[in-house]
Amino acid sequence: MQQGQIIPLSVETFLFAAKLSVDYRLPMADSLILATARQHHARLWTQDVDFAHISDVQFFPKPPLNS
Repeated sequence: MQQGQIIPLSVETFLFAAKLSVDYRLPMADSLILATARQHHARLWTQDVDFAHISDVQFFPKPPLNS
């Protein structure tokens, strides 16, 4: 986490996120993450199933819990 970069949110990012939220049917918090990644040409890696259907996101499902 200490190697991360803090990116301030702009009106442009919020508007882009709102469009992504509608286009991909994402919750607003998820769309803000996706918008920020795309604006900064960053690859988004996640285990959040909300992103599973988005082609440019690296989605890795969580392993099943021990049954």
